[in-house]
Amino acid sequence: HFTHKAWHDASETIKKIKFPMIGDPTGVISRNFEVMIEEEGLALRGTFIVNPEGIIKAAEINDLGIGRNAKDLVRRVQAAQYVATHDGEVCPASWQPGEETLSPSLDLVGKI
Repeated sequence: HFTHKAWHDASETIKKIKFPMIGDPTGVISRNFEVMIEEEGLALRGTFIVNPEGIIKAAEINDLGIGRNAKDLVRRVQAAQYVATHDGEVCPASWQPGEETLSPSLDLVGKI
């Protein structure tokens, strides 16, 4: 949590974040999401999109030296929110809000 505070205080971008950044000093969260590297006492870089019912809708786990793309995370959250409210539609890879979605069918096999 001290690192998060220092990061927040030093970064104009991070200062804009409107949700809490949390720490996991006991490793409970890391273990529950199965990203803990026990022998090193470190967690892999995990990003999880969890719906209001507590169901993981997307997961990305990267090694320690591989960064994540915040813009793509926002896009994937938007896609998860869209499909949650539009039954029978799916968002293709690289979908952006406002673009066309797909309705899964056998006609699409091999054409996407």
